[in-house]
Amino acid sequence: MAAAVEAMKMAFAQLATGEAVLPLRTVVATPNGDGSLLLMPAFLSRGQQMGVKLLSLFPGNPGRGLPLIHALMAVFDGETGRPLAVIDAGSLTAIRTGAASGAATDLLARSDAHTVAIFGAGTQGATQLEGVCAVRTISKAWVYDPLPARAEAFAQAMRQRLSVDLEAVSTPSEALAHADIVCTATTSATPVFRDGDLKLVVHINAVGAYTPSTREIPEETVVRASVFVDQREASLAEAGDLLIPIQKGLIGPEHILAELGELAAGIRPGRRGPGEITLFKSVGLAVQDVAAAWEVLKAAEHMQLGRRVAL
Repeated sequence: MAAAVEAMKMAFAQLATGEAVLPLRTVVATPNGDGSLLLMPAFLSRGQQMGVKLLSLFPGNPGRGLPLIHALMAVFDGETGRPLAVIDAGSLTAIRTGAASGAATDLLARSDAHTVAIFGAGTQGATQLEGVCAVRTISKAWVYDPLPARAEAFAQAMRQRLSVDLEAVSTPSEALAHADIVCTATTSATPVFRDGDLKLVVHINAVGAYTPSTREIPEETVVRASVFVDQREASLAEAGDLLIPIQKGLIGPEHILAELGELAAGIRPGRRGPGEITLFKSVGLAVQDVAAAWEVLKAAEHMQLGRRVAL
């Protein structure tokens, strides 16, 4: 995860400095609205890294005993266009999303932040916690999920995995009462906590909502927070957490202070004072997938893993 966090910082910095090509992703929704296919290509100039992720998202899958997300990543040589690898991108997506929040936490959270609340006891929630633990020394964590048994199982598994004092709680307010860092990784279409339950100083990573009509963060929190995004264009096209308050006239696009890559590249400042609420809103970018996939490919070649195939 520590290596993934650094890869995300590098990818975001390249995006901010014009060293990446990143079209808006294409979303193909099923006619009955029960799922969607996302196509996410990108090119990173440093290292001539090229790739495309194909990702399907079907919210009804957990009820079928299937993952919410299925994904494949295709990696290409950026100099010749030669295909290099096909990677199962389900885990890749979770890791790079957690690593992005790790990067945001490192750049925006107070240096003494040591407690975290996780909303959503799924795969994304697990890598959110991993990402935060990679950049801050976490002494206590809480997880909330509408399904208590799921939260308990998550707490037990992640305690063993990360050696973190992690407690499953029954209400959002319990999770937030002492949290310096908050990560929301849910499929909820409406805010998952109340603004008044937040501590006075907190950093929030919001990664679950990815459509204009869905949001995890209360509009009151968005209005009073210093807002940072993975990319302005993508966020203003897809992030309901921001678009809904904009449509209500509560904020304008200028409420976004900076992209994360501008912070990573040293172009703009991050946290401006110790008493600030900072919010990182991520919709997920293909530059993250390409950077993560190349790290996986390098590691696989070094460890002699995978199978060589003729196309």
